Amino acid sequence: MKKSALALAVLAALSLNTTAHAQTNVQVYGLMDAGVEQLTNAGPNGGSMTRVISGGKNTSRWGFRGTEDLGGGLKAVFNLEGGILLDTGAQDGALFKRQANVGLAGNFGTVVIGRSFTTTYDLVIKFDPLGFAPNYSWATSTNASGPSKYGMTTAFDNLIKYTGHTGNFTYGATIGFGEQPGSQADSRKYAVGGSWFADGFGVMAAYEQVNGNTLAATGNRDETRAYHLGADYKTGPWRATLGMRGYKLESGKAATPDVRADTYWGGLTYNVQAWTLTGAVYHVNTKNLPAAKDADPTMFVARAMYALSKRTDLYMVAAHAKADHGQLVGLSRDDPGFGSTQNGFTAGIQHRF
Repeated sequence: MKKSALALAVLAALSLNTTAHAQTNVQVYGLMDAGVEQLTNAGPNGGSMTRVISGGKNTSRWGFRGTEDLGGGLKAVFNLEGGILLDTGAQDGALFKRQANVGLAGNFGTVVIGRSFTTTYDLVIKFDPLGFAPNYSWATSTNASGPSKYGMTTAFDNLIKYTGHTGNFTYGATIGFGEQPGSQADSRKYAVGGSWFADGFGVMAAYEQVNGNTLAATGNRDETRAYHLGADYKTGPWRATLGMRGYKLESGKAATPDVRADTYWGGLTYNVQAWTLTGAVYHVNTKNLPAAKDADPTMFVARAMYALSKRTDLYMVAAHAKADHGQLVGLSRDDPGFGSTQNGFTAGIQHRF
């Protein structure tokens, strides 16, 4: 009840603000995505399952965003965005888990403060053939056994983010303050990167680091680093996409080995009238782990999407994932794996407003 009341209060406040200031533009927007999925190896005892899912192609969300013209090319900007689970109607995390920020935009670029997606996320999302689908894409985070999912951090709390554009270049930097007394480095996070697009060709590079807290026993802290490289080429109805992530977790614990893994992906997309056909493959090469624990998972994906309108799409997607040495693997980046292989098929609908 408290969360519902807060959402209504925010909506009322924004409506009043739009009425009082003609120069302020406030937009209510969202994306609703739901489908029916058939999944193998869906539990600890194996077996198949049919279920309704939220976010087969994109995460369901709703939000408010707005600008106020301050004059001289300067604008105030804000964004509030939360996730929705359409299969149950529940909130997906905190009320505005996805975005909660305010800032300024102008010829210099955009600076926001609060919670937002990282510079890495903003750049890499354009180089995933499946567009960071919650199901059947490993560009943000793989789903495999082992001490880590070998992924990146999609959003930071307590951040300051800058995004700029110069000609064909987009670039930016994000810092998330650790807010730990006595140490500026503990729990601190940052990300930097840039991309360039021209004549159908695009390239991208990004880097991020996420710190843990200093351990009294060793005087060290966990530090996770990830860098990304990507390339994209469009010609006529065809699009080819390549990307990779180099991942390293340096452990602050004594006698604990570092974790390393490289994730690679590639895909082809073909557009014909209202149809968009995509094929993609994702592979993770884990390093310095005993062979018995080395999953090295691979996932193959095929998706067909049909646009009923500019706002509404139907889609079907099939995927197969497998891991080595009997290790566990799952198709979704969020769900645990229960077998060394998993097959899935989803048919769904997505609507934007």
